Amino acid sequence: MSAAVESINTHKKHWQNAIDGVQRRVQTIPPYRTSGRIVRATGLVLEAIGLRVPLGSACRIEISPPSSTPTTLSDSERFAEAEVVGFSGEKLFLMPLEEISGLLPGARVFPLGEGGSGSSARRFPLGESLLGRVVDGNGRPLDGLEPLTDAPHAPLASTPLNPMARAPIETQIDVGIRAINGLLSVGRGQRMGLFAGSGVGKSVLLGMMARFTKADVIVVGLIGERGREVQDFINNILGARGEGAP
Repeated sequence: MSAAVESINTHKKHWQNAIDGVQRRVQTIPPYRTSGRIVRATGLVLEAIGLRVPLGSACRIEISPPSSTPTTLSDSERFAEAEVVGFSGEKLFLMPLEEISGLLPGARVFPLGEGGSGSSARRFPLGESLLGRVVDGNGRPLDGLEPLTDAPHAPLASTPLNPMARAPIETQIDVGIRAINGLLSVGRGQRMGLFAGSGVGKSVLLGMMARFTKADVIVVGLIGERGREVQDFINNILGARGEGAP
């Protein structure tokens, strides 16, 4: 009987958490939505009118579906992100961050955020919910797991740190590779570069450091890698869990 009661309580708690999450997201929805429209597209620069957002803000541009008869909801609601890079009078200059094939004259433009100044800045998921996840440059999951909608989001721009408040680099960190620890020791908080030709093992070395370095959290950014190399790095170089010995 106690097992049945515990199962009911667990189920109830699960649904309560789901409802609380929906309520938090609903509370942040503004009572109205502002929008502008595209009036010109020249190369990679788009011009929009009807919006009043600051430089550096992000917008979503409505893109025409690939066919005139959309088959799914995602086909009928395609958007591409763009960043505000300039303005002239009432016109905003937008730099698209995604493919804009299918863009039509007069397409609607929505700011990512509503409200006060700066609320439209691009925001990215943060926190412990990102541990063990694979995301793209926009913070969207690539691993097919649950979305990160409940994770706290914040812009990448932050207040510069006072250089006089930085902690000195005086403690060695164990990267798990004896040759580096003994001959090229790395300090905690130090920046270092790794330069070598193609095919000589840079990714393998970084994978070893990611697996064996004595650190609480390891963040790996595969910037500029080919798409096929991302999965190979995760599965074959980092290992099944990407931590500890394989």
